[in-house]
Amino acid sequence: MGKGPGLYTEIGKKARDLLYRDYQGDQKFTITTYSPTGVAITSSGTKKGEIFLADVSTQLKRNNITADVKVDTNSNLSTTITVDEAAPGLKTILSFKVPDQRSGKLELQYLHDYAGICTSVGLTANPIVNFSGVVGTNVGSIGTDVSFDTKTGNFTKYNAGISFSNADLIAALTLNDKGDTLTASYYHIVKPLTNTAVGAEVNHSFSSNENTITIGSQHALDPLTTVKARVNNFGKASALIQHEWRPKSLFTISGEVDTKAVDKSAKFGLALALKP
Repeated sequence: MGKGPGLYTEIGKKARDLLYRDYQGDQKFTITTYSPTGVAITSSGTKKGEIFLADVSTQLKRNNITADVKVDTNSNLSTTITVDEAAPGLKTILSFKVPDQRSGKLELQYLHDYAGICTSVGLTANPIVNFSGVVGTNVGSIGTDVSFDTKTGNFTKYNAGISFSNADLIAALTLNDKGDTLTASYYHIVKPLTNTAVGAEVNHSFSSNENTITIGSQHALDPLTTVKARVNNFGKASALIQHEWRPKSLFTISGEVDTKAVDKSAKFGLALALKP
């Protein structure tokens, strides 16, 4: 565990990653190469049904400054410039997308032993301002995440969360969607040597009075191969196997079936990520 509580986005992140990360129903291919000058060039393509999406991105690092530029099939040019440790514990991120003139955003992140703060503002005449803050330690923390639209004078988002963790267990409780959704999550490391862990997430919607319960687990068959599985109370069952066939190069196969409608075709996903 780290020294401080981290940022608000890290509340419940371990359980979310266990239950949802790397599951997909599409076909995705990613390859990364490096130029002699150290520039990383990543090309990726994703097939979603009959639609094929692709993008090419480059990343250049110089001292504590990182520049990322990406071009996609919709002719969008996205740029992100990150400055690490501009001051102790401070990260500055500037991002914008061409031709979207309202996409510019400046973000500041500050990490302390007892606090984590992230604030961002849109680079427009009437920007959306976002603020999230967490106070506590790496054992227990509480935080909030709010967004304010200066054009309409309304809060577009206000969430709150609390987290508790120790060496092998992380529990979190968050209130999202302007107070309409209550989410409780649990992540437990069963056996560190085999990366065996279990997790669960319960969502309750106050407006619809509906509950969604998802449970899952992961286990490393060997140091290079991991399997994961999950199921929810609506009968959707998913599983994946991921193999690191060379350092940082991953091959992932995932599938999902509706156990309450077995006559329907199962969904399958494939992801291949290549790095030198």
